[in-house]
Amino acid sequence: MRVIAGAQRGRRLMGPKGPGLRPTSDRVKEALFSILSPRLVGARVLDLYAGTGAIGIEALSRGAGHATFVEPHASSLRVLRANLERCGFGGQATVHPCTVAAFGKRSTASAPAYDIIFADPPYDDEGAAALLSTLTRHPNLRPRDALVLEHGSKVEPVIDGLTLVRRYRYGDTVLSVFRPQQEESHAP
Repeated sequence: MRVIAGAQRGRRLMGPKGPGLRPTSDRVKEALFSILSPRLVGARVLDLYAGTGAIGIEALSRGAGHATFVEPHASSLRVLRANLERCGFGGQATVHPCTVAAFGKRSTASAPAYDIIFADPPYDDEGAAALLSTLTRHPNLRPRDALVLEHGSKVEPVIDGLTLVRRYRYGDTVLSVFRPQQEESHAP
């Protein structure tokens, strides 16, 4: 695993350890950041189901102002924190060692809003879209610009309160881009 572009381009990241972990491929990462690039500079990014932090770190490398990572697993947290230090992004990052559901319960309306939210739940997590629907009802967890959900190709998630703008398919992986409903006419 490596950072593809930006200030840390080419920097090797520590990879996931353990069964069932599925890092986002470079091909999908490149596509994701091609979609997000016009909105990324200075953005506040929320990386849900962060794993090793590769997506949030890529966003920071490409100019995001701050990234918040949510990850409950101790082994992934160690790798995530090491990757942040390796890239020098510790001061631009906040790490929440908890589940996405617990993070949603802890968040308050006074917390700063996020411009972009990225979620990469386990592909077999059938409740992820419902959980994201619940989270985005909170004003500070509703993306100001976009929510991108990485999921398997056999699922067509719906997130209440957000409008599906487009789906991008890469083999068995799909990136679904959602926007707040008042921006329906906005193309990705």
